[in-house]
Amino acid sequence: MANELTVAVLGPGGVGGLLAALLSRTGHRVICLSGEKTAETLRTDGIRVDSARFGDFTARVEADTALREPVDACLVTVKHTALDAALARVPAPVLSDGLLVPFLNGVEHPAALRARYRADRVAPAVIRVESTRVAPGVIEHGSPFAEIDLTGTDVPRARLDALAGAFAEAGPATRVLEDETAALWAKMSFLAPFALLTTRYGLPLGEVRTRHREELAALVEETAAISHACGGPADPARALARYDAFPPATKSSMQRDAEADRPLELDAIGGALLRAAERHGIPAPVTARVVSEVRPFA
Repeated sequence: MANELTVAVLGPGGVGGLLAALLSRTGHRVICLSGEKTAETLRTDGIRVDSARFGDFTARVEADTALREPVDACLVTVKHTALDAALARVPAPVLSDGLLVPFLNGVEHPAALRARYRADRVAPAVIRVESTRVAPGVIEHGSPFAEIDLTGTDVPRARLDALAGAFAEAGPATRVLEDETAALWAKMSFLAPFALLTTRYGLPLGEVRTRHREELAALVEETAAISHACGGPADPARALARYDAFPPATKSSMQRDAEADRPLELDAIGGALLRAAERHGIPAPVTARVVSEVRPFA
């Protein structure tokens, strides 16, 4: 890869729009892939970011409804619920040697993507950020942080390092992790209890961790046991401490989707957790109950 990359962003929403704008501002060529209406807005107006961390700015980007040329990397920043339809915008022969970088919740997507694209070019990533698309091309970045973990079991390290360097220069603190399984389960272990309980009760994290702390602790314990069985980290006390450190008004993206009557990523998060528990014989009664209670919202 050259110093200046060509990066496609599939789904320029809260996360994708923020990364597209930051990369463009740093001098990389960015092509956003979306529906025609959104693409036209982005071509005309660019992406406007409001961020206490990165400043308020507008970045110019290219936009299209499908990938029509090779790129160094394609960031996949849609929700699981829209993934299959969105991938039609990225034909494998066109992506060719480019990295496919899914910023997706859950742990099951890398295998599915490797069956569709070059297995040695799928580089799963984890991002910790609170960023929302309030209108096409308008992004509000609310968290005081943006952190990316980039991984990929069979991806050449030089390719990962080049992309990580571009992210870091653009703003987000970025690291390359050797253990893909551990990276994905570290995110899952934190996200699942948070997403499931804030959605189940329609409450922000501050109220969940006080009014439903026993249930939160039980979910954290079950998730940690499942993660450990799958080769991921298991530190329930650290997870609870992280929840306690978050601003009390924090909401999960699943909760926001439920409030907006959008499809929920319940299967990618709760479903995947229960499937992993079943594979490894790990009891998860609290998780199973909460998932069943959230299902009517999905």
